[in-house]
Amino acid sequence: MFKLAWVRCVANFRANIVAGCFIWFCGATICLSYYNVSAFADFLNDFGKLKSRFGLLYSAVSTAIFGGLLPYLLMYCRKSIPRKRKVSWLLFFLLFWAVKGVEVDLFYRFQDFLFGRSTDALVVFYKVLVDQFVYCVFWSAPTTAIVYGWKNADFAWKKVRVIRSLSELVSESAFLLLTTWILWIPAVSIIYAMPANLQIPMFNLTLCFFVIIISYLEPKNGGIDGTRTRDLRRDRPAL
Repeated sequence: MFKLAWVRCVANFRANIVAGCFIWFCGATICLSYYNVSAFADFLNDFGKLKSRFGLLYSAVSTAIFGGLLPYLLMYCRKSIPRKRKVSWLLFFLLFWAVKGVEVDLFYRFQDFLFGRSTDALVVFYKVLVDQFVYCVFWSAPTTAIVYGWKNADFAWKKVRVIRSLSELVSESAFLLLTTWILWIPAVSIIYAMPANLQIPMFNLTLCFFVIIISYLEPKNGGIDGTRTRDLRRDRPAL
């Protein structure tokens, strides 16, 4: 079970390492520029003001755009969406990532409550640790596996393998986690190094870079759906 997840993860890592390096480079550049270039900091702070003003609504709308609408449009242009699923997949992506945006925002606020808003290295370390090894392990990976399994099963719960077999759920979650840790631990570290009101915008930018780059690295019939993984199914149908 875990061996299969590891084999899939290694293949996924080899395919996505270029994208991962580019994401880390862009994220680090943005973070360093924010703290060292005042004009760039002012530019980003405008997004921070929008986030502070609209709160959870900003998180829902922006994440739906960067995590849902953008990858959908890329998939549409690449003709990798089944003809009969264009509307249902669009609604799915928008709703899932709107909810995910609110969820991530609330989780970041909870992290602030636990560890404070400091961007010191130790605080960032604690937040990354809880994010990747508590939140992702016990919530994000299993729920993503289930929800995307539902989409990939044509929205028929009875066809979703991960809810019919604990071993399937654990295997799929393990695959998601291994891929997440490889690509996203550096990215999440950069996100937590930003001020609190810029963490969701930075999260959205990371999603944006991820889906754009992977869409051009994947073969035409391979889907990209804005998740933290390259694929969510064992037998690789178009997402």
